[in-house]
Amino acid sequence: MPVITPFRRPPRTADDAPDTPGTPGPARLEALRSRLAHGRTRRTRHPRAALVVRRVTTAFSAILVLGALLLPPTLAALEPSRFARIPAEAVVAAVLLLCLPRGPRRAAAALAGAALGALTVLNLLDMGFTEYLGRGFNLVLDWGLLDDARSYVADSVGGAAAAWAAVGAVALAVLLVVLTALAAVRLGELLAAHRERAARGALMAATVWMTCAALGVQTFGVPVATTNASRAAEAQAHRVVDTLRDEAAFAREAEADRFGATPGPELVPDLRGKDVVFTFVESYGRSAIEDPVMAPGVGRTLDASTEALAKAGFHARSGWLTSATYGGSSWLGHSTFLSGLWVDNQQRYRTVTAGDHLTLTKAFAKTGDWDTVGIMPGVRKAWPEADWYGLDTVYDASGLGYRGPRFSWSTMPDQYALEAFQRLEHGRKRARPLMAEVVLTSSHQPWAPVPRMVGWDEVGDGSVYEGIEASGVKASDVITDSARSKEEYGRSIQYSVTSLTQWLERYGTDDTVLVFLGDHQPIARVSGDGASRDVPVSVVARDPKVLDAIDDWHWTEGLKPAHDAPVWRMSSFRDRFLTAYGSTPHPTGAGD
Repeated sequence: MPVITPFRRPPRTADDAPDTPGTPGPARLEALRSRLAHGRTRRTRHPRAALVVRRVTTAFSAILVLGALLLPPTLAALEPSRFARIPAEAVVAAVLLLCLPRGPRRAAAALAGAALGALTVLNLLDMGFTEYLGRGFNLVLDWGLLDDARSYVADSVGGAAAAWAAVGAVALAVLLVVLTALAAVRLGELLAAHRERAARGALMAATVWMTCAALGVQTFGVPVATTNASRAAEAQAHRVVDTLRDEAAFAREAEADRFGATPGPELVPDLRGKDVVFTFVESYGRSAIEDPVMAPGVGRTLDASTEALAKAGFHARSGWLTSATYGGSSWLGHSTFLSGLWVDNQQRYRTVTAGDHLTLTKAFAKTGDWDTVGIMPGVRKAWPEADWYGLDTVYDASGLGYRGPRFSWSTMPDQYALEAFQRLEHGRKRARPLMAEVVLTSSHQPWAPVPRMVGWDEVGDGSVYEGIEASGVKASDVITDSARSKEEYGRSIQYSVTSLTQWLERYGTDDTVLVFLGDHQPIARVSGDGASRDVPVSVVARDPKVLDAIDDWHWTEGLKPAHDAPVWRMSSFRDRFLTAYGSTPHPTGAGD
């Protein structure tokens, strides 16, 4: 009987073991060894080239890390002297890396480098925000403003350019974090390879740093010893903590309202029967009136408008208000002026608009004696804040009947918006007087192209502006040119003021009261580094009793406030205005 021997597969060796996911098989390992060997062969064949590459890589790593450690948070401070200093963080990091074994050293270097890259991104954001908004970037509140910046670029130079700019900015931020991490690892390995010399160098650098710090040694007016990166990180951390603390404190502040419980009949009784129009002129700041480049043209416009209004029977008083915002975020200025609260960031804006704090516009609605209207050509999406402002009817960009071209960011010229306001609301027969909030946008950056005045009877549906927009200055020619931006900004303010005052001259009545002001200063590239946050404000009326009520304000006669005219915080205007026109305080909240 035959014997059957069972088949047994010979044991597998490492060479014929199957590949498993996540485990390199023999073919892959062999390919990797081949590539590494090929790389070593090339370095052996071209030693000089390899040496040059290593030295260039090392130099680039050192420049990148030191540059990131010494980078200031503002463009104004971006000078060569800022980079001729000794950062304490570099000395401390060198000592720590020298003390660590290979694995932990690489991990620590990569982590520190990535953190430095992220801090550099925040520094760059600080530069941009300081240039445009006069303040640093807030990690808690400002991410939404980046989308606004993208929209602004799209409106100024086109959607494709904005999309590429957004992609490029994100890619640059990621690349910066990765490169600083790799650079830190490279420098850490270099220190370990020359441990003895690196230890002596770190000791010498520490000694020099401490000596310079103790003696206050400076070069070109800048201290040699610096903790720039640590201070930048500390500033970001404090900004976050302060923001979180401010939320609760401001919520309590918003609950207190001097006129919060005032009955409707006791609010602004001295303005009964008047049409009251509050108008914000975009970016109309003190610089427009006092900067040597812009002041002559704007001054002539204000003087001519004052004279023209006087011939029509109108007189004005003007002063200064210090805005809660700078360079942008107009809604913060609007809400500060109308609420009597200092709304200087998005968190405060969300808090106050979610509550029932009395706004100046809502005070008129609360009386029951006025129809309340908003003319908002800059609003292009849902705007739930209308209820908080107390506006019965809001005309946004799509509701004003405009059929002409856009002027960069501005959806329509101010003259058209005012003519539409006249047609839709101010010129209609009504049972009650009108209170309106009007926001004019033609002076919004980039101030190109700027509309020009046409005959009021020619405005029509806005088609008349087709040729004017096409022949105007291109935004791309102005947006990066500071001198050109100043010129075009001045022209835009002249246009906006002329539109508004001609509207009043043409359509105003004995019962029309106009209050108009700037919402904030233009960006620093136009207003100048260190410019104030002051904006002009004017009250205009035919009825002398309206201006007599604010005699104790000591404002300047006419539309151009004097340099030494009173300066108030914008948040103080609401209570002063309500008091001047007979309102009786009935506090709520903390004022009870």
